[in-house]
Amino acid sequence: MSLKLDVNRILLARSDRVKCVDVHPTNPWVLCALYSGNLYVWDYTTNKLVKTFEISELPCRTARFIARENLVVASADDLRLVVFNYNTHARVATLEAAHADFIRGLAVHPTLPLVLSSSDDMLIKMWNWEKDWECTMVFEGHAHYVMDVKFNPKDSNTFASASMDRTVKVWNLNSPQCNFTLSGHTKGLNSVDYFAGGEKPYLITGADDKTVKVWDYQTKTCVQTLTGHSHNVPAVAFHPTLPLILTGSEDGTIRMWHSSTYRLENTINYGLGRVWSIQCDPSSNKIAFGFDEGTTMISLGREEPAVSMDGTGKIVVANHNKEVYGLSVKGVAESVEDGDMLPLPSRDLGTCEVYPHALEHSPNGRFVSVCGDGEYIIYTARAWRNKEFGSALEFVWSTDSTEYAIRETSSSIKIFKNFKERLNFKTDFSVSKTFGGHLIALITSGAVFFMDWATGGVIRKIDTVPTLVEWSESGEYVTLATDDAFFVLHYNADAVAAAAAAGSAHPVEGVEGAFDVVFDSAEKVTSGVWVGDCFIYTNSLNRLNYCVGTEVVTLAHLDKAMYLLGYLAKDNRLYLMDKSVKVVSYVLNQSVLEYQTAVLQGELEIAAELLPAIPDEYHNRIARFLESQGHVELALAVSQDPEHKFDLAVSLGRLDEARIIALEDETELKWRQLADLSLKSWKFDMAQECMERAGNLTGLLLLYTSTGDAAGMTKLAATAKDAEQHNIAFAAMLLTGDVDGCIDMLLDTGRPSEAAFMARTYRPSRVSAIVDTWREDLAKVNENAAKALADPMEYENLFPDIRHALKAEAWFAANAAASSPSIAYTERIAELARDIVAEARQGAFDGPAASIPEPVAEPEPVAEPEPVAEPEPAAEPEPVAELEPVPEPVIAEPVAEPVAEPVAEPVAAEPVAEPVAEPVAEPVAEPVAEPIAEPDADAVDFEDALGDVDEAAAAEALEWGVEDDDDAGLDDWE
Repeated sequence: MSLKLDVNRILLARSDRVKCVDVHPTNPWVLCALYSGNLYVWDYTTNKLVKTFEISELPCRTARFIARENLVVASADDLRLVVFNYNTHARVATLEAAHADFIRGLAVHPTLPLVLSSSDDMLIKMWNWEKDWECTMVFEGHAHYVMDVKFNPKDSNTFASASMDRTVKVWNLNSPQCNFTLSGHTKGLNSVDYFAGGEKPYLITGADDKTVKVWDYQTKTCVQTLTGHSHNVPAVAFHPTLPLILTGSEDGTIRMWHSSTYRLENTINYGLGRVWSIQCDPSSNKIAFGFDEGTTMISLGREEPAVSMDGTGKIVVANHNKEVYGLSVKGVAESVEDGDMLPLPSRDLGTCEVYPHALEHSPNGRFVSVCGDGEYIIYTARAWRNKEFGSALEFVWSTDSTEYAIRETSSSIKIFKNFKERLNFKTDFSVSKTFGGHLIALITSGAVFFMDWATGGVIRKIDTVPTLVEWSESGEYVTLATDDAFFVLHYNADAVAAAAAAGSAHPVEGVEGAFDVVFDSAEKVTSGVWVGDCFIYTNSLNRLNYCVGTEVVTLAHLDKAMYLLGYLAKDNRLYLMDKSVKVVSYVLNQSVLEYQTAVLQGELEIAAELLPAIPDEYHNRIARFLESQGHVELALAVSQDPEHKFDLAVSLGRLDEARIIALEDETELKWRQLADLSLKSWKFDMAQECMERAGNLTGLLLLYTSTGDAAGMTKLAATAKDAEQHNIAFAAMLLTGDVDGCIDMLLDTGRPSEAAFMARTYRPSRVSAIVDTWREDLAKVNENAAKALADPMEYENLFPDIRHALKAEAWFAANAAASSPSIAYTERIAELARDIVAEARQGAFDGPAASIPEPVAEPEPVAEPEPVAEPEPAAEPEPVAELEPVPEPVIAEPVAEPVAEPVAEPVAAEPVAEPVAEPVAEPVAEPVAEPIAEPDADAVDFEDALGDVDEAAAAEALEWGVEDDDDAGLDDWE
C-alpha cells in the first residue's frame, strides 16, 4: 500500500535558473545559487527574498551554508571560492584560482572546520577555514569532471564523490587516495547522497543514463536500480526521517520512491523546467528543489512524530524504519527543571509491519493502534503483540476502549465493538480526515460533521475545516483548531437527546442547539490536550498555553516546535516531545486548574474549599487570574506579591491597607502613588507621611504652604538644604521669614550678587559684608568691575534711604510680621499695608538706635547731598557738575590712572571698562533727585515694608558697577 503522504507546497519563488539549493538548519531560509551569478536567500515562512549576494557575472553553480560560523561559501565559473558573512553581508574570504576549471560541488563537514570542493579539473580539494582557508589536502583519482561530493553522516571521516567518469569513489580525509570505487552506470554521474537512518550502509547516485542506483558501500554492490525518468538525473537525496528516496530529472519531474520497497510513491511536476538540485531539512519534513525557473519547497505528511503516551507515563515511539521502542517518564521529571530534556531509558518493543503515519493508545492504555501504508494494526501495549489488523486510511478510538472506527475509503466508515464490526455506513460527501472522541468527526473540504457512534447519524454540521479536534474527558467541551484560529465549544447532550426523542434532528444539518461557542482565539494550535475543563495547547509561535473558560495563560515560551504528549495528574506535570523525540516537562498543578474552573463556573464556595490545597507558590498566579475575572477583593486576599497586593488595595480605595503594604515593602514609587491618592481623599496626615517617606519635597512644599504649617516648612527647609534641593529650601525659608537663611544660602551656593540685592532689600545691615564678598568673587573675573561696586554704607549719597531702611529693619525684626501664617492675613492686613520706610523717613522710629550701625564717614571729596525743595528733573545735567572727581565724558584711550583723585566712588572706574562715559553720568544724577519725591503711601505693599526701594533698585545695580549681570534666576538654581 502507498505511504499516502500529503504534499503541501510552502514556497514558490520564481527566478533565473537555480543550480543549487541549501536549507538553513535553524532559520527558515532556502539558499539558491543562480546561473546569473547571484545568491538568493528566501524565507519560506513569508515567501520573501531576505538576502542577496553578488558572486560573479558568470554562472554560480554551487553554494552552502556554514551555519555555525554564520557564513555562506559559494563558487562561480570564474574559478574562485568566495565566503560571505550572511548577517553582515561582508566578504570574509576570496580564494582566487581555487581550481583550474569550473567548481561543481561543495560539502561542509558537520563538526570540523573543513569544506570540500569538486571541480571539472578532476580534483577534490579540502579547505580549512581556521587556517585562513588554506588548502590542506588534494584528492586525485577521477578521470573526468567531479560533479558532486558528500560527507558520510554515519562516519564523517569519509566522503563520496560522483564523476562523469561513470564511477563513485569513497575517500578518507587523511589520505589523498580513494578507498574504493563503485561502477555500474553507463553514463556520467551527476549526484550522490548517503542514507542517514537505520543500519543500512547505503548511498544513492543519479546519472545521465536516466537511472538511479542504490549502493551498499560495505559489500560494494548495487542494491537496486530505479528507472522511470525520461531524461538525465541531476539530483538525488535520501530523506533523513521519512522512508523516501527523492530524485529530480531534466524531464521536469520529481519522483518519490519508498526506501525499503523501492516502489514509486509519487510523481510531482510543477512546470518549472529541469530539476537541478534537491536538499532536505534534517529537522523537519521540508524539502527544497531548484528548477530552471525558480525554487520551491514542499512539506510531506505531518510534522508530529509517531508517538503516544498512556495515562501512566509510558511512551511508545515508532521511527521511520518501523522500529518501535518504549520510554517511561515515571519518577524522572522530579529531578529536572522545567523545560530540560528528560534522560529517559528506552526499551525495544519490536517492529511495525507498516510505516506508522499515526500511533495512538486506547483510552485505557491497553492497546496501541498504528496506521500507515493504507493499513491499520492494533497491538497490545505491554507485549507488542498483533491483536487486530485490516485495511484503512485512518483509525480513531472512541472514549470506550473497546470501540473504534476506521475510514476505508473517502466515503466508507466502519465502526467496531470488541474487535467486531458493528456498523458500516457511507457518507454523501468525501471525507479527508477523521477524529475520534465522544463523537466521530468527519472533515470535508468545507465543513466538519459530528456523527453518533451508536447510529452513525449526523449530530451537527459546522461550517469550518478543523485540523485538530480534541474532546474533554467529560465530553462537555470540544476544541476545533483551524489553520488560523481555534474554538472551544460546549456540547449540549441534553438538547441532542431531546431532538432524537422528538425526531426533530435534520438529516444533514443535525441538531441546531448541539454546540455553543464558549471561546475563540486567533491562534494556530499545533497540539493540544484537555485536563478536566482546561484546554492545554502549543501554538505556532512555540508557546505553551492553557485556556480556562475565556482566560488564556502562558506557561512557557518554547525554543522550538514541541508536541504535547499528555498530562500526569499524580506528577502535576505536562510532557512534550520534539521532532527528534526528545521529551521535556513542565509543572502544572491540577488543583490550580480545578480552582480556576470553579471560579469561572461561579462556584466561589467550592473554590474557597480548594484554595488551602494549593501550594503557596501558585497563589500569585491565582490572584492575577481572580483579578482578570473581576474578583479583586478575593485577589487581594490570595496574593502574596507585595506589588500586586498594593495595586489591588489602591484599586479598591483601601489606602490604610496600601499603607501597611508599603511599610512592609518600601519603595519610593509606592509612597508617591499613595501620597497622590491621599491628597485626593483629603487625608492630609497620610499624604504628609507618604511624601516624607518618598522624599517628595515639592509635594511637601505645596502641602505646607496650603495648610500654613510653619513648623513643617522650617523642617522642610533643613531637609531640602541637606538634599541640595536649593529651590525648595530657599522658597521654604523665604516663606517662613528666614531672610538670613536665604542670604546665607545664596552665598553658600556662589551667588553673592543675588545675596547683595536681597540683603539691600530685606536685610540692609548685612550689605557691607556681602558687598565685600561680591567684590572678591567678581575680581576673579574682572578686577575693574569689582572695584566699581559701591558699598551703601560708604556711599550713602548713592543710597539716600539706607539709614531709614536700617531703622525699618530693626522695627520689623522686633515685630516679626513675616512669621505670621497666611491664615492671619485678614487680621494683619492693615499692618501689612504700612510703608515702614516712609515712617522711618518721617522720624517714627527715632530714639535709641544702638542696634543700627553707624554709617561709615564719607570720603573727603564727596559732599553730603543738600536737601532739595523741589524735585529736579532726571534729564537735567546740573548734578553732574557737582561731582568733581568724575573724568571727562569721552576718553579716547583707557585712562592710565583711574583712581588718581581722592574720590573713591565706583563711578570713577566706569570709564576704564567702557570708552564712553555717558552711562556713568546718568546713574549719579538719579539717586540724588529720586529719593526726594514723597512716595504714595497707598501704593506701598508688603515687600516695600521690608525695605524694597522699587525703581531705585535698577539704578542701584548700575551704581554698584554691574555692567552685565549674567547670573541665572532662582528658577533654574539647582
